[in-house]
Amino acid sequence: MPTLKSSRKRLRQNIKARTRNRAARSTLRTVLKRVRTATDRAQAVELLPDAISLIDRTARRGVIHQNAAGRYKSKLTRHVNSLA
Repeated sequence: MPTLKSSRKRLRQNIKARTRNRAARSTLRTVLKRVRTATDRAQAVELLPDAISLIDRTARRGVIHQNAAGRYKSKLTRHVNSLA
């Protein structure tokens, strides 16, 4: 346990941020999985814009890196385009 007052505050902030980031990352993974496991192309195309929006929002908040967001979007779009 930290002794200094500033260290105690920093620990509290880190715990809150970790909780927020884990929740955001979990939501992101769920949405990605939902698009990847879509039963047909129409459903995947319908889910894609929301997924891309969530990826951008997660990157903007600093949970994932901008390059990682671009990679997710590219991979997801390629997957949806490859569906028959």
